[in-house]
Amino acid sequence: MALLSDSEQQQVRDAITHIERDTDAELVTVLAPQADDYTYIPLLWAGILSLLIPGAINYFPQWLGASELLIVQWACFAVLAIVFRLPAVTTRLIPRRVRFWRAANLARRQFLEQNLHHTQAGTGMLIFVSEAERYVEILVDRGISSRLDDETWQSIVSTFTQQVKQGQTLQGFLSCIEACGEHLREHVPATHERNELPNRLIVLE
Repeated sequence: MALLSDSEQQQVRDAITHIERDTDAELVTVLAPQADDYTYIPLLWAGILSLLIPGAINYFPQWLGASELLIVQWACFAVLAIVFRLPAVTTRLIPRRVRFWRAANLARRQFLEQNLHHTQAGTGMLIFVSEAERYVEILVDRGISSRLDDETWQSIVSTFTQQVKQGQTLQGFLSCIEACGEHLREHVPATHERNELPNRLIVLE
């Protein structure tokens, strides 16, 4: 998984600037490598499997004595704990509901931390992506939600999610921003020139 380069982030910034010329909406984009480090998950799975697998294998043949079995279990735990820490493996050990819950929480924290709820006309809009969870969400403040309901964004989010799964995060951002812009130009048109929030792509570490 590779986050966007400086030149790719500039493309996202330019796309936001282009859209905001025609709308009062204040777009902020956030890209996170993952919503949580899930530190406990690899250790939990490694502990469970290192207890069960060696014991199950040794149950009938009983090749190993008690002390030898304990050493094998420790070795299994150490190896599995390392393997399960690999991001590609960790995400598959976590239930989908848990991954999406953590990503949704981070999206809402970012909405507040980026002051999207403090724009003059309540027209803040967050486009949030968490790559490890393959999670995309669009959050809007009252000035937009009063004119466009949540269903407006569902197909855009669905398309963007598929692009993230395919490793097309940059194209996903650009397509999403343009698609959102079409709705914003019509329903939240520009009434005066202002730029309350930065147009850059915020990349979390």
